[in-house]
Amino acid sequence: MKISVAQINYHIGNFEGTLDKMLHAIQEAKDAGSDIVCFSELATVGYPARDFLEFDDFIKSAENTIARLCEASKDIAIVVGSPTRNPKPEGKDLFNSAYFLAEGEIKFVQHKTLLPTYDVFDEYRYFEPAKEWDIVTYKGKKIALTVCEDIWDVGTDNPLYNLNPMDKMMEFGPDFMINVSASPFTYDKAADRLKVIKANIDRYKVPMFYINHCGAQTELLFDGGSVVMAADGSFIEMPYFENCTQHFELEKILHGHFPSETQEKNKIKLIHDALVMGLKDYFGKLGFKKAILGLSGGIDSAVTAVLAVRALGAENVRVLLMPSQYSSDHSVDDAVSLATTLGIQYDIIAIKDMFESFMQKLDPLFDNLPFNVTEENLQARIRGMLNMAISNKFGNILLNTTNKSEMAVGYGTLYGDLCGGLSVLGDVYKTEVYELANFINKDEEVIPQNSITKPPSAELRPNQKDSDSLPDYDILDKILYLYVEKRTDPSDIIAAGFDEKLVRRVLKMVNINEFKRHQTAPVLRVSPKAFGMGRRMPIVAKYLN
Repeated sequence: MKISVAQINYHIGNFEGTLDKMLHAIQEAKDAGSDIVCFSELATVGYPARDFLEFDDFIKSAENTIARLCEASKDIAIVVGSPTRNPKPEGKDLFNSAYFLAEGEIKFVQHKTLLPTYDVFDEYRYFEPAKEWDIVTYKGKKIALTVCEDIWDVGTDNPLYNLNPMDKMMEFGPDFMINVSASPFTYDKAADRLKVIKANIDRYKVPMFYINHCGAQTELLFDGGSVVMAADGSFIEMPYFENCTQHFELEKILHGHFPSETQEKNKIKLIHDALVMGLKDYFGKLGFKKAILGLSGGIDSAVTAVLAVRALGAENVRVLLMPSQYSSDHSVDDAVSLATTLGIQYDIIAIKDMFESFMQKLDPLFDNLPFNVTEENLQARIRGMLNMAISNKFGNILLNTTNKSEMAVGYGTLYGDLCGGLSVLGDVYKTEVYELANFINKDEEVIPQNSITKPPSAELRPNQKDSDSLPDYDILDKILYLYVEKRTDPSDIIAAGFDEKLVRRVLKMVNINEFKRHQTAPVLRVSPKAFGMGRRMPIVAKYLN
């Protein structure tokens, strides 16, 4: 028996486009002589479809896709994830299911048992968990079908559920497992994924075919990395961030003892590739082509510009250089140098006169109060207005360049440097932005070295530096990581060696700036805990304030 694994970039609700991709992969599998071709979780609708799942017409379209896949299954079996209606009056209306199609009909359906409802997942909102388990037999082989989370409660120190569906299926003596997944990317997910699959292999002693999504769905990124693992732990890991269909001889997998094939797991490379994919798919799936951003000469906008060019092409990226009277000459020079290296359109619009015009109108109202953050924010909002003017006039989508450190502590201006259609670096700490810049420059200097080495500054007042308002990023990012990603208690962060006064100041900044984060663009998610859909904090609260 030969089994094909189709790792595909789906587009939520694009039923015809999805079906075309599937039929192409099915033909590839047929040409390779495969007996089964496997697609991923909820492949017919895309993941996460969210409240589209509440529309009857949406579910009918998924059912129509299954019907058309049945037609394609006359000489090859198809495993595919899709929603299924719950025929019983009690419980949720839908199941999250794995279909086994063969000989032109639906041969078997196994519903998902474990429904994640944490971080970015909200499956119990829509789906009823399985309460019955069985396996399917095809061409003399017994196959256990599971859906994503159904394998993730094995080998963990803190089980979230009180049963494992494979424990039930093992009673029927399966020859191998197929797991259809939609497991979002984080920079540590690939390594965790292999550990989880290996834990299942160790527990059940049968091979697994694990099929994952590839591509971006707004802020959620999927890296692919589908895996075929033998009972002895030998495995083949498919490429990251790539649409591809690969074919496997079942006898080889059942026998095991073959050299494992793994992918590189360098954290910064993974983040780089994920962000490029996220940008490309956000624009492509929404029908956008061109981007714009403010290029300041600093490291955040420089890295964002490079990622945009790699995702969209130089011809589709435009930047505005908007120096004020507080901008240094080298900032403009660094920005021009980068734009020239990248081959992108740039325009220089000095904002001094605009700022002074605003101040002339506002001075009578400001009542001789001293210069403060108000005047700084005014400059940021002028820049935001100019970026949005180009966006509106020419259709360039504005990219937000704020990093996670700044977003965490509110070091940004609403309707100014925080505006944009997509936040590219909002899940990348400042120290990681430096690592990204050095990764980009690993073969040749793309980002001017001065943008990397000079002290970071918003340049909104004379001789301003980020360190005037914030702790050193090396310290700040460690505190933020413990609080945001690890959910570490303040007392434990202090016990880890950080100054108590500093810790309480940083955590207060994080909490009181929740209102800003609720008004910012979607953030491309690369870490285990990103701002956005996976981190749900109240805006109005007293804790640590």
